[in-house]
Amino acid sequence: MKHESVSKAEAKQKTIAILTSGGDAPGMNGAIRAVTRAGINAGYNILGVRRGFHGLWRGDIINLDSRSVSDILHRGGTFLMTARSETFKTEEGLGKAVDITEIFNIDVLVAIGGDGTARGAKALAEAGVPVIVIPATIDNDIGATEYALGFDTALNTAVQAIDKLRDTASSHERCSVVEVMGRHSGYIALGVGVASGAEVILVPEREFDFDDDIVLTLIKDRNAGKRHYIVVMAEGVGLGSDMAQLIEKRTGIETRSTQLGYLQRGGAPSFRDRWISSLMGVKAVRAISEGRLNRMIVHKEGDCKDIDLDEALATEKRILDDTINMADTITI
Repeated sequence: MKHESVSKAEAKQKTIAILTSGGDAPGMNGAIRAVTRAGINAGYNILGVRRGFHGLWRGDIINLDSRSVSDILHRGGTFLMTARSETFKTEEGLGKAVDITEIFNIDVLVAIGGDGTARGAKALAEAGVPVIVIPATIDNDIGATEYALGFDTALNTAVQAIDKLRDTASSHERCSVVEVMGRHSGYIALGVGVASGAEVILVPEREFDFDDDIVLTLIKDRNAGKRHYIVVMAEGVGLGSDMAQLIEKRTGIETRSTQLGYLQRGGAPSFRDRWISSLMGVKAVRAISEGRLNRMIVHKEGDCKDIDLDEALATEKRILDDTINMADTITI
């Protein structure tokens, strides 16, 4: 279907607008689809904002209907696209965004993204634009929710890559240092390290001793007859290339580094990301219909619910020591 531009005259019923912002994450399309279809069933007019908050203040807005969101559930990324916006962060840019919501008769904005997206939505809420936030970030570092869209797919992508690296590491008796995303959060590194059977896992949340935790571990493994070694580290710990050089210098084990980078963001969403994105989208529309606005949709104890946005943003999230200790127990 060809998307057409919309005008104020066309917007007669209550209107929900949807945008995706920040880094893309598998599952964003599923959330867009669910909000659109649940919203239409609830009697809302649905708009899509292209290119995130940047597109909002510029008025880059299209109509969405059930057919607009067909054939996107299984696709990675976001068909509404995303972009950083320095202008939106200014008072003038925020004012322009608020003006656009009035021009297009937008009653509620559903923002899908990570912490930066949630804070951008909060700024709009404080300026009088009702919002709902759906958490989507492969880092899974939003404190209020146990799960953010994209995390499971990113884990599976990284595990598959490490499985392939292990084959060549074994053939050459090498150590592979794999750098994964996570500048301030080690959720990807920890999950991937455990699931791939890594010998060493390094996360920003815990300090490590290079000799005791890495050199000694790898030498013991070599002396025990291992032919390959995997070190998984979050980007917040340092550069994988630097770590590989240090390991080879201190152990004599041939070592190569691999930076998975944006590979982790792409690919078809996993079942979990398709399922939870659908649940979150429906819950977002339900919250709107029941008058609960300026909320974040969170996943806790196997279900999705909405909580106050200020409360959500005030909640910090750190990996539990018990989880790290569990990983230490089996990465030997």
